[in-house]
Amino acid sequence: MRLVLPASARTDVHPAPPHHGPHPDPAHLDPAHLDPGAWQTSLPVLLPIAACAAVYLVAARRAATGPRGWSRLRSASWLTGCTVLAVAVSPLPHVLAPAGATAHMVQHLLLGMFAPLALVMAAPVTLLLRTAPTTCRRRVARLLRSPALHAAGHPAGAAVLNTGGTLLVMLTPLYAATLTSPLLHHAVHLHYLAAGYLFAWAVAGPDPAPRRPGTAVRVTALVLASAVHAWLAKHLYAHAPALPPGAGDAADVRRAAQVMYYGGDIAELLLATALFAARYRRR
Repeated sequence: MRLVLPASARTDVHPAPPHHGPHPDPAHLDPAHLDPGAWQTSLPVLLPIAACAAVYLVAARRAATGPRGWSRLRSASWLTGCTVLAVAVSPLPHVLAPAGATAHMVQHLLLGMFAPLALVMAAPVTLLLRTAPTTCRRRVARLLRSPALHAAGHPAGAAVLNTGGTLLVMLTPLYAATLTSPLLHHAVHLHYLAAGYLFAWAVAGPDPAPRRPGTAVRVTALVLASAVHAWLAKHLYAHAPALPPGAGDAADVRRAAQVMYYGGDIAELLLATALFAARYRRR
C-alpha cells in the first residue's frame, strides 16, 4: 500500500503520470553491482567510524572490569549508531533510493535522527569520564561547563540548530550547491550529525549536561521541532519541484517528502520514548 501525505499537504498538486517504461533491473539494487569506486570513495569516512566503534569497545571493556561495570546495552547502542552512520555515508542510500532528493533525505534521517539517538543512548561521555586519564576528565568537565555548550546543548538551542539547518538546506539553493561540491556535501552531513546528536543529548541523553532543564521544557522542544519537521515535509510535497531549488524532479521530491514525513515521525517517537523511559527510571 502506498503511503501518501494528508490531503492538506497536497493542495493543487497533480498526480504524476503512470510509469510505462521498463522496470529497473533488480541487479542494480544489489550493492555488489555498484561501481567499486563508490565504495572506495566512502572509505575515508567509513574507516574513522570503524575506529570509533573499536575505541568505544576497548573503553567499555575496561569500564566493565571496574566496580560499577558497564552495560552491554550501551555498547550495543553504540555499535548500532556506528552501523547506521556507516550505512548513511556508504553508497547504499543511493541503491535504495537512486533519485537525488530521496537519497539525500534517507541520508538526512540516518545521519541527523536515527544514528545520533543510538550514539547518545550509549553514554559515551560517561564512559570517557570513567576510563580517561585525570587530565582528560578535567578538560571534559570544563567543556561541559562552558557557556557555548550550555547554549547549544539547551533543548531550545539544539532544536534551532537541528531544524534550522534542515530548513536552510531544503529552502535555499544550498541543496543544489551540495550536488556539485563534495566539500559542502560532507559539511552538510557533518552538521546533520552534530546537530542531531546535540538535540538527542539535550532531550533524552543519559550523559551529564550543564543545568539541564526539566522534562516540560524538553518535551516542548521535541514537540515544536517535530512540528517544524512535519511542516517542512508537507511544504516540500506541495511545492515540488520548486523546492528544494535545483532539485528538478517533482516525483523525486515528493518521495523525499514522504520519507521525511513518516521517517521523521518514527525517529521522534523513539526519542520521546527514550525521554520518558529515563524519567520513569529516575522515579
